[in-house]
Amino acid sequence: MTPTFSFENIHAWQKAHLFTVMVYQMTKDFPESEQFGLTSQFRRAAISIEANIAEGYKKISKADKLRFFNISEGSLAECRNYIILSRDLNYICDEQYCELYYAIEEASKLLTSYCKGIINNNGIKD
Repeated sequence: MTPTFSFENIHAWQKAHLFTVMVYQMTKDFPESEQFGLTSQFRRAAISIEANIAEGYKKISKADKLRFFNISEGSLAECRNYIILSRDLNYICDEQYCELYYAIEEASKLLTSYCKGIINNNGIKD
């Protein structure tokens, strides 16, 4: 059961978590030669998205929260690159590419909206 006040209730975190699970599922079929290359980097960046949302959630000041959410945005951009690279290397098919890209766009839009709410003083003080 999820506590009432938890990062798990943030829609952006939920979508980022689903994206991370998708990345793990799709990268398990990558060539073994990529285990310490693209597979590892892709997974690390995906985990970073949701982990920084979770960590930022517990920060008290707006500046601290936004700093962690900005790190998540950087990891989102990194993952977009890995999605494109995975497709171009034929590690994923066009359908998987679309699934991953759609999932990351959803997480990104929700995170951007969440950040705008914080910036506009949506109940959070600096």
